[in-house]
Amino acid sequence: MSVAWTPELAAWIEKQALETGFDAAGVAPVPEAGSAVAERDAGRFSSWVEAGRAGEMEYLKRRGEDGILVRSAVRAAMPWARSVIVCALNYNAAAPPSIAPAPTGAGWIARYAWSGRTLDNGETVPTDYHEELLGRLHKLEALLKERIPAETRCYVDTGPLVERSMAAHSGLGWIGKNTCVIHQQLGSWLLLGVIVTSISVAPHAVPELATDRCGTCTRCIDACPTEALVAPREMDASRCIAYLTIEKKGEIPEALRAGVGRQVFGCDICQDVCPWNRRAPIAVKQGMEARPELVNPALQWLASLDAAGFRKSFKGSPLERTRRKRLHRNVAIAMGNSHDKSFLSQLEAWTLSEDEVLAEGARWAIRQITESALHD
Repeated sequence: MSVAWTPELAAWIEKQALETGFDAAGVAPVPEAGSAVAERDAGRFSSWVEAGRAGEMEYLKRRGEDGILVRSAVRAAMPWARSVIVCALNYNAAAPPSIAPAPTGAGWIARYAWSGRTLDNGETVPTDYHEELLGRLHKLEALLKERIPAETRCYVDTGPLVERSMAAHSGLGWIGKNTCVIHQQLGSWLLLGVIVTSISVAPHAVPELATDRCGTCTRCIDACPTEALVAPREMDASRCIAYLTIEKKGEIPEALRAGVGRQVFGCDICQDVCPWNRRAPIAVKQGMEARPELVNPALQWLASLDAAGFRKSFKGSPLERTRRKRLHRNVAIAMGNSHDKSFLSQLEAWTLSEDEVLAEGARWAIRQITESALHD
């Protein structure tokens, strides 16, 4: 017997999501294959991929046996899917934004990657939002299955779906011009997790979409140093600083290096300038506590990390996936952009590295510093 969402069940799951540790939740239908909504969403995603906007992120380009992009339609991968529960966790921390004045020689790590957990002995260990959200989703999934029979699957960034689109369909917020989901009360400092379910949504129960409140504001577009926001709500990920510092392997294109600035892992600029984030509440969540040493981290400290030091600081954190060599590549570029001569000795040492990508980045950084000194 098929089951469907009722207003009471939807309200109950949202209440359970809040009690599980999320800050907002909503239910959205999965569009039927061939429907106008499904065709529109699939067309947008396919056009984005075909335009080369995904860069080297091959997982976004994966196709099924039928040749259809797996992430372009949930039912292409899960024919039984009828709805999704979208859960949002606020990760805003009581710390300055990346665009505020910073100590000399400081780099920047994206706010979501500051996360840690304080142990009983007072030690704070790194955590990864994927695991933190997935644990909460599994608890919510278990509660749902205790109440109603359903097939389910939980995802945090790994599923064959576009989370922000689902969040918008669930009424959690609108997709801003910076391509982030913006919740009217929480802003855009949101991490999204999704439970795909076999529970249908009746036409009369489809949630109302949030009103787009970006208006005529273009602060995010104007502020992007690498011009990755090529149009409102359209990002060329191959130019995005987050992509360049996290996903991009090998050398970062030289034309984009100056725009990277002091960012060494991810980027928060388009969210830092967003007016909706001025009133965003601060969150202190268990497992998502901000580690002070990662706020405006000293580039020299990051450069000094050997393999053991990197593991101690970042094992189990989002930075682990970047690996030390790629992090040092980013640090070299940030050092070059600083025009600080005190970094020359470190950069000169890196020019002798067996890692040619790091050595080339160090040579580039030295040129930026020495050429800047000539104009002083």
